[in-house]
Amino acid sequence: MVTHRKELAKMIDQTLLDPSATRSRLERFLEEARAYEVYAVCVNPTWVPLAVKSLQESGVKVCSTVGFPSGASLPEVKAFEAETVVSLGAREVDMVINIGLLKYQDYDRVLSDIAAVVKASHGHLDKVIIETGYLSDQEKVKACELAERAGAAFVKTSTGFGPGGATVADVRLMRETVGNRLGVKASVGIRTLKTASDMIEAGANRIGTSSGIRILKECPI
Repeated sequence: MVTHRKELAKMIDQTLLDPSATRSRLERFLEEARAYEVYAVCVNPTWVPLAVKSLQESGVKVCSTVGFPSGASLPEVKAFEAETVVSLGAREVDMVINIGLLKYQDYDRVLSDIAAVVKASHGHLDKVIIETGYLSDQEKVKACELAERAGAAFVKTSTGFGPGGATVADVRLMRETVGNRLGVKASVGIRTLKTASDMIEAGANRIGTSSGIRILKECPI
């Protein structure tokens, strides 16, 4: 159970992935992230340079998305996108798994898709979004196993653009599958301190949310 605001802040990826977000909205978002010392911000690739400049020397990392939100881009495109955002200063990459190939059980192509992004990230941390709302429990387990085999550092529940979001049951299943070898990021639908705490208790060690500041305000200093 997280009991202190600073402890919780270091588990939050404060997120703004709304495609209609303007520069002024991003600037306010980044100011809040800096003030509350969240672990990272997660932004679309076009905003990586702004986020890097705004957050330099703050300790807040910049994360960006790859193959977002469908996961259906070509592997070469995902790899190029990962390499590009890293070159612009992103230090974490959240990529979307190829959901259709996973459901078709074309595991070799899913594996190579993830591995290409891991390689293109040049040692920076990769999180694989498995989009749990589309998957059976068996598929969720397989997705986690493939992410681990490909060298990813985290598995993540959802994009926010698919059906549903993080659930305690999914987070627990993902943690049981990857053990302590990978991180688990619970993302989407986490808007209160209680929900964040429930996800952490289930095994999440990172929380992706657009409500991070609101959650932190609920948490004791």
